[in-house]
Amino acid sequence: MKIQRLLGITMVLLSQRRVNAQTLADKFEVSLRTIYRDLEAINAAGIPIVSYTGNDGGYEILEQFRIDRQIVTFDDLQSILTALKGVQSSLADQELDGLLTKIKALVSRSEQKQMEETGETLIFDTNLWHGGGLKDKSILASIRHASKNRSVVSFQYTNTEGIGEHREVEPIGLAWKGYAWYLYAYCRRREDYRTFRVSRMSGLRIHLERFNHRGVRMEELDARWGNQETGPAVHLLLHFRPQLRVRVEEAFGLDNVEVEQDGSLLVRVSYPDNHWLYGMILGYGPDVRVLEPAFVAEKIKSQGEQIANRYKQESE
Repeated sequence: MKIQRLLGITMVLLSQRRVNAQTLADKFEVSLRTIYRDLEAINAAGIPIVSYTGNDGGYEILEQFRIDRQIVTFDDLQSILTALKGVQSSLADQELDGLLTKIKALVSRSEQKQMEETGETLIFDTNLWHGGGLKDKSILASIRHASKNRSVVSFQYTNTEGIGEHREVEPIGLAWKGYAWYLYAYCRRREDYRTFRVSRMSGLRIHLERFNHRGVRMEELDARWGNQETGPAVHLLLHFRPQLRVRVEEAFGLDNVEVEQDGSLLVRVSYPDNHWLYGMILGYGPDVRVLEPAFVAEKIKSQGEQIANRYKQESE
């Protein structure tokens, strides 16, 4: 424990210009006397610590000293820090806090100054624009802890149809896909591996029961599910109004978009025939028309009529 604390203090001093003893004592939850002894031990080990008195007093490591980064460049460290900050923004994991401190300690004082002057050139944030709730962060932290300890977890899960059911699973890990967090786990109810969208989970419970690893890694499951469709493929021909050009090109890619003489757009894509497909098309409202296939056009028309009838009934 002492060695870990000494390393932690060293990393903090390397990553910050000057830190007072009380701040270190609070951070590592020890007495001031212990911090003073630790600082003496670090200095005796060959890491030069300088003390300053006064209102701006504290401790810092000699300007010329830094850990040898070997082949890791300044740009490499910036990329690592950006990725870690982005993940940490939604996980709020203490281990990642420590890792961020260690990585920052590898950045020299002059490079730190450069980063402060230029600011960020890339931001990676897994939170939504309206912000990530504390509830989601708490669930993610609990799931990650359970995955590491191989603890069985249970929760109430609601699918896309609004049907909820109790699930008991053996968690493997978390994955960020598109714009949401997913749990990869072995579901005891289905007796197979499944993904669970974290935002649809409630009543999470961590059990004392431990499970034996079944020998399947997250990478294998990700590759397996990445090559599977969730329904038969449907080849679509969609017609969009001109004002949706930017949105359509972003959603479907330039290679799949053909611009007509009047500015309207033709899109040729293939998707699985499932609930998501019809929700996606309806999301464009009256600005899209399904040209092919006919059965998809009919289903969109039918769902549109059902929506209109519901509003009509409620207004009567």
